[in-house]
Amino acid sequence: MKLKKLGFGTMRLPLLDSENVTDIDFEQTCKMVDVFLENGFTYFDTAYMYHNYASETMVREALTRRHDRNSFLLATKLPTFQLKKKEDMERIFTEQLEKCGVEYFDYYLLHCLDKENYATSKRLGAFEFVKQKKEEGKVKQIGFSYHDNAQLLDEILTTHPEMEFVQLQINYLDWEDKQVQSRLCYEVCEKHNKPVIVMEPVKGGTLAQLPETAETLVKDYAPELSVASWAIRFAASKKNVFMVLSGMSDLSQMQDNISYMKEFKPLDEKEMKLIEQVTDIINSSIAVPCTGCRYCVEGCPKKIPIPDYFTLYNKYKQFGEASGSHKNYADYGTQNGLAKDCISCKQCESHCPQHLTIADYMKQVSEVFD
Repeated sequence: MKLKKLGFGTMRLPLLDSENVTDIDFEQTCKMVDVFLENGFTYFDTAYMYHNYASETMVREALTRRHDRNSFLLATKLPTFQLKKKEDMERIFTEQLEKCGVEYFDYYLLHCLDKENYATSKRLGAFEFVKQKKEEGKVKQIGFSYHDNAQLLDEILTTHPEMEFVQLQINYLDWEDKQVQSRLCYEVCEKHNKPVIVMEPVKGGTLAQLPETAETLVKDYAPELSVASWAIRFAASKKNVFMVLSGMSDLSQMQDNISYMKEFKPLDEKEMKLIEQVTDIINSSIAVPCTGCRYCVEGCPKKIPIPDYFTLYNKYKQFGEASGSHKNYADYGTQNGLAKDCISCKQCESHCPQHLTIADYMKQVSEVFD
């Protein structure tokens, strides 16, 4: 099937209760799946731990039980950061097939490779495992999602040429970022002739709500286009990118994405210059570059909702008391740990794809809110 470049990411599905990530809005999700397919889009992406392990099951109920298997492509991931012994891989893979309600996956990824998770994957034979699953016909294509520097990525692709694609975090804010190294990693994939899937094109929603001066720039240029469209089009404009995942949280977001991705047109030179101006404005205003992936939350000994506090902190820094952040912080604190409760164990930092110094940021959050 001919692929359109927009993929349905299921890490941020619509919720009935915003405080409970497992309380997914089934009816709206079904409608979104239907609209997505009706408009010729076919790629769906999930993972073992998304929505506190509920995403794959929702994919089964909303997609695979309701639509012909040949009408869509499905990707999921082996959580390398949760592997303790070799037997874990077969157990998790079998569970994923059952949860997703399929006999095979079109795309199967080693999830979140970085220096630590790469070492685990080598030690337990994860590369050999996914290759075996492809030979068994239970996986069509194998690859990995990646969160580290370009040098390590080059090493991985040199050692494992059998990997057929790479999933990278690419957005215009991270393109030249020295920590994320989006451009450098993209160029490594080009060097090895590996097509790229893009994750976090809107950087966890950060690029859907721009500072006023930046929003004015893009709206004056193209009033009919949403702010988020610029981010997704930036990622999709890269020649070696074959899929851009969007974590669409409601039907209106999906309809917006479809409006400009159904007949996609790459950014032109003038639009790229505009993106550079917007990037400079954002970099001067954002306090914590968190995407809200929530990888840091699981296992926190003090049960601190780290991404939620970073969101409130960023809003406070941009809008001051008018943001209402202090009240929201107090509300979170009734059922969760506070920023001041952080013991700087830094377990969260080892799981952060953005390589944030979370413990240091928690001190800054505490100074404002505690």
